[in-house]
Amino acid sequence: MKTLTLLRHAKSGWDDPVARDFDRPLNPKGQRAAQAIGRHMRALDLEFDHVAASPAARVVQTLEQIEAGYGGALAPAWDQRLYLASAATLLDIVRELPEGAGSALLVGHNPGLEDLVLLLAQDGPLVENVEEKFPTASLAELRFDVARWEDAAPATAELIRFVRPRDLDPSLGPDRG
Repeated sequence: MKTLTLLRHAKSGWDDPVARDFDRPLNPKGQRAAQAIGRHMRALDLEFDHVAASPAARVVQTLEQIEAGYGGALAPAWDQRLYLASAATLLDIVRELPEGAGSALLVGHNPGLEDLVLLLAQDGPLVENVEEKFPTASLAELRFDVARWEDAAPATAELIRFVRPRDLDPSLGPDRG
């Protein structure tokens, strides 16, 4: 049995003048959302044997805020391939995860993360929520009945959890207006 958790970076700031998309920072709402998700991860007692993350600034800052809420370091392995990766690339990364890792966390970007959930998960009510939208700072947890990561395949996972920041605090939902 393997458990894969996917975390999309928190809301970034488009108002900051940066030369590259890679360098875009989180905005204040994104910081609050990431801390809320981190607290929720702690409340659920989520633990990870391996963490891989995009090195983009907004992912680095998301993890800093997640760790503040979670109350501990996640010690990610920074992987450039996760930056704006497609579902196919993400699946390659999943299949390369260390075999000793029973539970892994990937932190990255959309649309790749949403597409990966939809590729891997069997149908169900949580999948319908992902199909609607995989908002920033959302967390999706998939369980595979496999012994090796390399055996992860399309439509073989059960989506056991999908948490959006607005599920924890309505003020972290979409802006109105």
